Amino acid sequence: MEKMLPAQEAAKIYHTNYVRNARAIGVLWAIFSICFAIITVVVFIQPYWIGDSVNTPQAGYFGLFYYCIGNPITSELVCKGSVLDFNSIPSGAFKTAMFFVGTSMLLNVGTIICFSLFFFCNAGSVYKICAWMQTASAALLVMGCMIYPDGWDSAEVKRMCGERTGKYTLGNCTVRWAYILAIICILDALMLSLLAFTLGNRQDKLLPDEFQMDGEAELGSQAEV
Repeated sequence: MEKMLPAQEAAKIYHTNYVRNARAIGVLWAIFSICFAIITVVVFIQPYWIGDSVNTPQAGYFGLFYYCIGNPITSELVCKGSVLDFNSIPSGAFKTAMFFVGTSMLLNVGTIICFSLFFFCNAGSVYKICAWMQTASAALLVMGCMIYPDGWDSAEVKRMCGERTGKYTLGNCTVRWAYILAIICILDALMLSLLAFTLGNRQDKLLPDEFQMDGEAELGSQAEV
């Protein structure tokens, strides 16, 4: 028969493998979190949330704060809007959506900054802080994506998309890639936060109770001998 490893040695081997796997998954989570933060910055900045089609009266596209509409005489795009000038944003709903998506973006950037806490604080606590930040980011993205179509009835959007355009009705315009990417980011944030919560709970208890009990029992038996 094969000789069984002592419980204490088996526990050490299990512990080593457990920590190694947890660290590998943690590194992957960190890489994906950095990529996710970059994507949310792109979603916030890019003005391609909605845009023209072959049936629209004017060419153009809209983002959260920046938009361009074709001049009916010269056909050149006239662009307006700035994140620092709320009066240049054509709709109150766009301003609100910009606030929620922008805050979500800042939370994701803050998550990356929190990586430095791994050098000073308990890893489990850092994972949980990042997980809550990513959860909040997902909630803010949901609110931003839901509120954004409420501004489609603004005069500037109607000038590009036609008079049939209204709240949550896009008329002749189409949804562009930045809006779709924002919706995908909601799922990404939820998955990353779930993984961070899992890693945080693992860090709190790296070694299962049964191995600790076996190890303690073996140490007790050795002391008796």
